[in-house]
Amino acid sequence: MTGAVAGGAGLTAGWLTEALARDLGGASVTAVAAEPVGTGQVSDSLRLSLTYDGRVGLPATMIAKVPAADEASRAAARAIRTYEVEASFYAGIAGGLDASVPACYFSAYEPEKDEYVVLLQDLAPARPGDQLAGVSPDEAAAAVDEMAALHAAGWNDPELAALPWLNRHSAEAAEFTTAMVAGLYEGFKERYAERLEPEVIGLIEDFLPAMGGYLAARDGASTLMHGDFRADNLLFGGPRPVVLDWQTCAYGPGAADLAYFLGSSLPVEARREHEHALVRRYHAALTGRGVEVSWDECWDGYRRHAFQGIVMAIGASMLVERTDRGDEMFCTMTTRHAHHALDLDAASLL
Repeated sequence: MTGAVAGGAGLTAGWLTEALARDLGGASVTAVAAEPVGTGQVSDSLRLSLTYDGRVGLPATMIAKVPAADEASRAAARAIRTYEVEASFYAGIAGGLDASVPACYFSAYEPEKDEYVVLLQDLAPARPGDQLAGVSPDEAAAAVDEMAALHAAGWNDPELAALPWLNRHSAEAAEFTTAMVAGLYEGFKERYAERLEPEVIGLIEDFLPAMGGYLAARDGASTLMHGDFRADNLLFGGPRPVVLDWQTCAYGPGAADLAYFLGSSLPVEARREHEHALVRRYHAALTGRGVEVSWDECWDGYRRHAFQGIVMAIGASMLVERTDRGDEMFCTMTTRHAHHALDLDAASLL
């Protein structure tokens, strides 16, 4: 049985012929060319151009995601199980969702070596969102609709709750994340303090003592949440935005996705102007799909989870391979998330 690969070099014509055999109808992949795509830092993404020796029902190009070549990124992936999570999502959940995700042609994970591969639909020429520039209000509204479809499908779903790779919330996991982020903060501050406003650093340092309780608490409904729902992980240009990068999906509070997306992916002034309408849109879309949640529950959850991005920014920035774009992105996101939490007085809900 064809399994995972250690990196892009493992995606040979012979390996692809075995991996795609179910859809090849006896044909073979005779040649493959690969080029890097995307801006991801935890895994490597490649566009594969395939040559077949017969007529097949598969496309000429597809996207492969494989373990990162950078050892720091691979170590981070192992620590938070990103390869296992993404492979498991595409193998077991993606095909049954009424949300816009890429079609998956193959998925495999090797736990002992922490290696994986997913072969996905190539959605070019769809346009990726830009984390630095942010999304427009119209793009945000379309993405919120997609998020609500995702969350409604998994709302308080006992089958999702029973998946150990997805339902990773526990007291021990909260303690691990708290210790990890707290341990990384001094390096984060040393690296970025000169690029962040004093009020941003102040907000973070006020939050850190409360982080353990924040991460341990889990009130209200849980659902299939993306965990990194932001501009860089969305494709626009088709009839619906497409949601990419399922390496951090979990069974948890949907409001965390909403707060993280609006806090990170809209420039501060645009978020202030449009956030109430966008949260209303999310609530209406959820209830329109049969979810029972009050407006107050939705709004309070949105406010409380404004700290989701602070946790992510500190952890991710210090664990993955450092790049110039990454530094700019993490500073931009941290600034947006801090102003988000301050504007919403999120600390009062901790």
